Amino acid sequence: MGLRINDILPNLTVTTDHGTFALHDWIGDSWAILFSHPKDFTPVCTTEFGAVAQLADEWAKRGTKVMGISVDGVEEHKDWKGDIEAFAGAKAGFPIIADTDLAVAKAFDMLPADAYLPDGRTPAHTATVRSVFIVSPDKKVQLIMTYPMSVGRNFAEVLRALDGLQKTFGVPLATPANWTTGQDVIVALSLDDAAAEAKYGALDKKLPYLRFAKDPA
Repeated sequence: MGLRINDILPNLTVTTDHGTFALHDWIGDSWAILFSHPKDFTPVCTTEFGAVAQLADEWAKRGTKVMGISVDGVEEHKDWKGDIEAFAGAKAGFPIIADTDLAVAKAFDMLPADAYLPDGRTPAHTATVRSVFIVSPDKKVQLIMTYPMSVGRNFAEVLRALDGLQKTFGVPLATPANWTTGQDVIVALSLDDAAAEAKYGALDKKLPYLRFAKDPA
């Protein structure tokens, strides 16, 4: 069985360009985002790592740690960061896992158990290692996004999804389509109207099962 939403993130011990540690220790009490790539020194991935670097202040504001995953080694990661920082104009201060044995890619269900790295491999051999995982402080996977190699990830959407997850985490709320911070939220059906109004104020009842409340920020 592969990794699914609400599963506990595997507590693997990983080697990165920032050292070796267990994933749960690295996450600590924070939110975390892990974003994976099939190979260093590839064009789309360089733009994506650059986007993550440029958003350092946004991750910090949300109490969120970020970590890359790539199936190359530590020295390649260190060299690649020079290109990333030159392209992005920002410091790539996050760690990158050196998943040379594919342990992370397999544990996270990004590659089959029998996958290996052949001599002279290309990014196509690990093309499915193109995912984003958002993890809550209780170490549970809250969201998974997977992209093909030809489409760069939209990190504005990653931020929006993170905002929605943090807004609704552990409370009877949800966010509607295209929601952004400050917009009205949906009250869960686990609360009747009286309980919902007592907790969140006046409701905007679009349908009996679709009730909006002001963002409780």
